[in-house]
Parts: sequence; structure tokens; C-alpha cells
Amino acid sequence: METKNLTEVKNFNYSGEKIFEKAKDFLPINGTDYVELYVGNAKQAAHYYKTAFGFQELAYCGLETGVRDRCSYVLQQDKIRLVLTSPFNPESDISHHIRNHGDGVKVIALWVDDATDAYEQTIKRGARSYMKPKADKDEHGEVVTSGIHTYGETIHLFVERKNYNGLFLPGFEKWETEYKPTPTGLKYIDHMVGNVELGAMNRWSKFYEEVMGFANLVTFDDKDISTEYTALMSKVMTSGNGRIKFPINEPAKGKKKSQVEEYLDFYHGPGCQHIAVATDDIVFTVSEMRKRGVEFLYVPGKYYDTVRDRVGIIEEDLNELKKWGIMVDRDEEGYLLQIFTKPIEDRPTLFFEIIQRKGAKSFGKGNFQALFESIEAEQERRGTL
Repeated sequence: METKNLTEVKNFNYSGEKIFEKAKDFLPINGTDYVELYVGNAKQAAHYYKTAFGFQELAYCGLETGVRDRCSYVLQQDKIRLVLTSPFNPESDISHHIRNHGDGVKVIALWVDDATDAYEQTIKRGARSYMKPKADKDEHGEVVTSGIHTYGETIHLFVERKNYNGLFLPGFEKWETEYKPTPTGLKYIDHMVGNVELGAMNRWSKFYEEVMGFANLVTFDDKDISTEYTALMSKVMTSGNGRIKFPINEPAKGKKKSQVEEYLDFYHGPGCQHIAVATDDIVFTVSEMRKRGVEFLYVPGKYYDTVRDRVGIIEEDLNELKKWGIMVDRDEEGYLLQIFTKPIEDRPTLFFEIIQRKGAKSFGKGNFQALFESIEAEQERRGTL
């Protein structure tokens, strides 16, 4: 990472601790609580994430638990929780979301110590309310949640569970089946990327700074992220403790349609473009996911001809990385390994990134060229470039 891009961060250090006077700790966030996707068929989607990604079944709510308008399946792998929700009412907000966007991320839930204070702090700073604080109880205790709107139809829920010892949330019961695929080594959510329309990146980065107390960790312009044909711009926003990172992308002018523009066209508006999930052994994780049918972007073989010159000595076997299409990049703190899935549904919208950090705190700037060329090749196949 280039230090010239860190000018907007005050007192930042690479251990993940950052103090900036303007925000201080008015909204301390412990981590990502869960990510909820609205999907057309939650039962089938749950089977896919179990089989292909190695998620484990955790909890369920639906008709059998007294919920009449939806069903939700909760899956877990290490610290990652996914909630897959489908509607029963064709006129519901969930149905509208799916008709408009296809399967996509609706809720990015953040784990906080005080959901009421988090709501009040963000509302008074200009957030638009999604849900006032409410307490849900069962025999395991109480969970307090509140929520605000962010880009597009995406929302942030604040989840306070310090007085709760249950499996997930009140209203959910344990979900068990005989089908239990093994995990693929996914550990936690590293970052989540939002795509917004042209001219909106600065507005939403300002939202995260002023409303949620985040800081701009790094900025990429169209000179950093571009090819002969397409370009985009991005600002990476980070929480005070560095546990939450939200890059915000917007399209930049180019000869052809960029990946962000394609996303906005097919998602019909701003939304979460991809979820980056961390692993401690990317070769194992990617090889397992490939065996289970997950499709990844193709990385041209010539990419690996210059890896040694660009990143220096690495612990991994370069031939193994080339075999699985895993890219490498280095910054001042170390290096990282990363790979991107193809879109996980028919619309070219949501995809996943698999990332392993070996000290690096950056986002693979040295891989942008190869990544964009791979994405453009897929766009050309789809006739959307």
C-alpha cells in the first residue's frame, strides 16, 4: 500500500488500531454479525452454500417456528454467518427486492455492544432510519437490534447480543440435517464491496465517515484500476478498530462498459458487489471449492511470468498458485493471495473473493490489471462489455 493514499487517516498503524479525533469511539463495532441475502429459494440456496462453500447448518425460522411471511436458513463457517431468506407473500418487500435485484445482499449486520446507542448516534448524524431499536426475547435471553439505510436498498442492522446465550436470534430453532459437507477453511469476512452509481462514491464515503465514524483507508482512481477499455474508482472505508472494511466503487469513463456499470444495470441499482472471505490456506480452500463446482475467474498464464519479480519471495509453490489461478501481491507489510469467483447466479452481480493475508493490509493493487482483463473477458462472453 502506498503511504500517499493514507493522508485522510489520522494516527493509523498497520496493527489495525487507528484513532481519529473526529469520530473517536462513538460507534465501536466488534465485527460482522451476519450477512443476510434475499433469495428466490432459500432451501436450495442453503444446499448450494453448504455443498460448494462448506458452510454448516445452524438455525432456521419459518412456518414450523410460527413465522408466516418468510423462511430463513442460517449457515456458519468459523466466524462467518450467512442468512438466506425467501418470502411467502408475492407482494412483500422481500419479493420486491428479489424481483428487482435477483438474489442479493440485503442486510450487513454489525455486532455492537449497544444497539440503541448505535442507532441514536447514527441517526443524529444524518442516517435514515430503517428500524428503531427493539428487543426480542426467548428463554435464552434478549437481543436488541436497530437499523439504518445505506447505499441502494442495502441496510445495516446493529445487533446487541451481550444478554443472549441462544443459538442465533430469538425465533430461530436449531437446524439439523443428515447432509453435512466438510468446511473449506473459510474464517471470517475480510471486507465487503459496494457498487454505487457514477458521482456517488464521495457521497457514500462521506456517509461512512460522518455518520458511522469510519475513515478513508485508501483511495484508488481510474489510473490505478483501469485497462484499455474500462475503469473504476474506489474508496476503502474502515472502522476505527479496522475490523470492518467497506470499499465503495463507482464507474469511471472508459471506451466500454465497466464491471460496475454492468453490475448496476443487472442489479438495477447500487448494492453489494462482492464478499471477501479470508482463509489460512488458500490453496486448500480454492482446490476444495473447485472440486465442489465453484467457478473462478481465469487468470492468464503470462501473469505468473512476472510474479517473482513483482512480489519477491513467497512461501507458496508458484506452480500450485498457477494451477488454481491464485494471484499474489505485496505491500510494505507483507503479501496477500487472492482469487475471485465468477458471479454465483445468472445475473452478473454478486460474487465472492477468497483472500489469504500474509501480513499485507492492502487490496491487491498489483493484481488489478490481470483481474480486470479476466472480468472483461467474461463481460465479452456475455455481450455486456
